[in-house]
Amino acid sequence: MTTQTLTGGASWRDYYELTKPNVVLLMILTSVIGMLLAVPGMVPLDVLLLGNLGIALCAGSAAAVNHLVDRHIDLKMARTHNRPVAKGRVEPQKAVLFALLLGLAGMSVLLLFVNALTAWLTLFSLLGYAVIYTMFLKRATPQNIVIGGLAGAAPPLLGWVAVTGEIHGHALLLVLIIFAWTPPHFWALAIHRKDDYAKAGIPMLPITHGVAYTKLHILLYTLILIAVTLLPFATGMLGWLYLSGALLLGFGFLWWCIELLRGKNRNAGYETFKYSIVYLMVLFVIMLLDHYLVAVNG
Repeated sequence: MTTQTLTGGASWRDYYELTKPNVVLLMILTSVIGMLLAVPGMVPLDVLLLGNLGIALCAGSAAAVNHLVDRHIDLKMARTHNRPVAKGRVEPQKAVLFALLLGLAGMSVLLLFVNALTAWLTLFSLLGYAVIYTMFLKRATPQNIVIGGLAGAAPPLLGWVAVTGEIHGHALLLVLIIFAWTPPHFWALAIHRKDDYAKAGIPMLPITHGVAYTKLHILLYTLILIAVTLLPFATGMLGWLYLSGALLLGFGFLWWCIELLRGKNRNAGYETFKYSIVYLMVLFVIMLLDHYLVAVNG
């Protein structure tokens, strides 16, 4: 199929890019695993499909708002200068309409086919990222990622609630893991893209407090993350398979933190950032393996 323009110079690929598909896919992975961890058996297929569809649509809506609000600073950064709204391929008014349609569609799916609690929690998450973080925190404080990270940590809770209709302590542990993971993940990228953030006027930690300070805090938050990942085992939520995997992955993260501190690898910031993505994906997959292996053996 050839790229067919939708409006003006915009193609369907531009609108697809507005949703930040790679970010949404990682969110949906954690949402799916949140669903599967919530029950001993299998999740009803309609909840699995429609719940994640609704969450993905709302996440895509929040991403489109991010493109819209950040269009001026995106032009100043090498990583983002070619984004559809920043480059003018998608007009701001059409980006607003697209975000609104996605958000309404996602909320409708969740309200009609899943449950109200999941819908409202998803809405709060959408507003937390698109409004509180993107419009205010990102430009206001170098702690933007720490404070705003809660919205991005919500998907496993949303998945859990979609299945059970209630908030459980184990679901909150999953949120806590992603919340602790977010600062070292983004600060590693911020070190790698320090000059871009400086040009765009975004007060990321390496700019306001220096690279050495940021590296130290990446290490400290990684230690917190490792401690937090022990909680699912300590509370009896997951077993030895998970504990072994969490420790192994955590030591890998710690190794990259030390590599950052040593300062001999110029690409250590970006390599740490890439490892952090693999870390989170593999950690949640190990949770799932542990969950079902324990269930089978039990």
